[in-house]
Amino acid sequence: MKKVLVLGCAGSGKSTFSSQLGEVTGLPVIHLDSLYWRPNWIAATEAEWDDTMDELVKRESYIMDGNYSRTLNKRLRDADAVFYFDMPRSLCIYRVIKRRIINHGKVREDMAEGCREKIDLEFLKWIWNFRKRNRGVILEKLSKAKEQKQIYIFKKSKEATDYLAKIRLEKGSMNE
Repeated sequence: MKKVLVLGCAGSGKSTFSSQLGEVTGLPVIHLDSLYWRPNWIAATEAEWDDTMDELVKRESYIMDGNYSRTLNKRLRDADAVFYFDMPRSLCIYRVIKRRIINHGKVREDMAEGCREKIDLEFLKWIWNFRKRNRGVILEKLSKAKEQKQIYIFKKSKEATDYLAKIRLEKGSMNE
């Protein structure tokens, strides 16, 4: 596992999992939000984003955290493992609201400088509609890729926690 994608709705646990997987594996973690957004929530242009994606997928190894469906095919082509967080929308909404409260007035470590934590109706609608709008497309792409790539679909947070515990245990027994 050298080129890893971590996908899922906002609030599903992608960034936390990516950071923890990076700690365990030693793979560098790339939080796509921190590259896509400029200070004060200014989005990268399509051309800028395409150039960024072209450079990122050339790297030898990474854990790439984020959706950005327009460039998913490019990232999926180069990945050897994909983790999809297929969590209930109620959990995602709860976590985003909790994250907003905890990080009030701060910029999270997985975000671009100058992008203070925020929540608005548009973002909540995006989360609410994620399963209907994105889930089927993602699952179809993962189904087509399952013969060539390691695909993991987590429907519960415990599954991600258990996976990390298993990797830690395997890594620990290899070091003995």
